[in-house]
Amino acid sequence: MPYEPPTHTVEGSLRATTGAKVIAGVDEVGRGAWAGPVTVCAAVTGLRRAPEGLTDSKLLTVKRRTALAVELEKWVTSYALGHASHEEIDQMGMTAALRLAAVRALETLPVRPDAVILDGKHDYLGAPWKVRTVIKGDQSCIAVAAASVIAKVQRDKMMAELGIEHADFGFAANAGYPSPVHKAALEERGPTPYHRLSWAYLDALPQWRHLKKARSWADGNVPEIEGQLGFDF
Repeated sequence: MPYEPPTHTVEGSLRATTGAKVIAGVDEVGRGAWAGPVTVCAAVTGLRRAPEGLTDSKLLTVKRRTALAVELEKWVTSYALGHASHEEIDQMGMTAALRLAAVRALETLPVRPDAVILDGKHDYLGAPWKVRTVIKGDQSCIAVAAASVIAKVQRDKMMAELGIEHADFGFAANAGYPSPVHKAALEERGPTPYHRLSWAYLDALPQWRHLKKARSWADGNVPEIEGQLGFDF
């Protein structure tokens, strides 16, 4: 299906209006998965022409996405990955986990960005980061698209490795997201050590419901839990 290639338009606007010189594109993967970490990539690309075919990772075939990630890792000025584990997601909720993973990625970059282009409409980073949110930024912004592809390929690889000892769950194919294979394995075997145990899918599994973890926060305020998919899909 044809699509418009991403551009540096947002990055150019940020440079002109804020004086920012180092701008990172940030995207996440794993928000809606039932198992594994949420992963965030921060990528700095400058204003160079992007590799051919760059777009949102979800619009690419596995083969093309994997090859493009190898190319991007050499092409970008710099990139870094940050992860928040399934335990951290259970402990603090998805919004806070996303921020933790994003900060880990941004603080690992060799140069601290002056501004961040964040995919989506919700700024889960906040101060002190200077953030511009862009809906579908992984399709329209080169740096965010690059981060999208790198994050997706790296997390998929991680989930395939975690799934070696849990072959029935099909993590190499579904990356911890709900699928018929994943659902069937959960019903029969229960969660693996990598599953998010505070999530709603356990409510539909009477034999494993006792494993569900209640979410509690020290300040008494329950943050928004985004991206949870029910067991019926």
